[in-house]
Amino acid sequence: MDLFISKAHAAAAPAPGAGMDMLIMLLVFGLVFYFMIYRPQAKRVKEHKSLMSALGKGDEVLTQGGLVGKIAKVSDEKDFIVIAIAEGTEVTVQKAAVSAVLPKGTMKNL
Repeated sequence: MDLFISKAHAAAAPAPGAGMDMLIMLLVFGLVFYFMIYRPQAKRVKEHKSLMSALGKGDEVLTQGGLVGKIAKVSDEKDFIVIAIAEGTEVTVQKAAVSAVLPKGTMKNL
């Protein structure tokens, strides 16, 4: 009967320090997650918030949609800005849609 049924063997008892090894490995993964994922993302969010708060009339900006224009009006209470993308053409966008502030004179060079 041994041919079809394997004999059950008792599992070896875990080593006394096995729980501590698992805890150290979990701590290392937590640190890697913090320094490689969370911290850089928090830094980007902080930089974008400071960019949005520093927007002013006359700044040339690039939106996430790819529009390049000059800020014509800033509305602080509603978090919207009006961007002049061409002579007589204005677009209203949220401040959060601005991805970069361009150097002065960029629109003339395009």
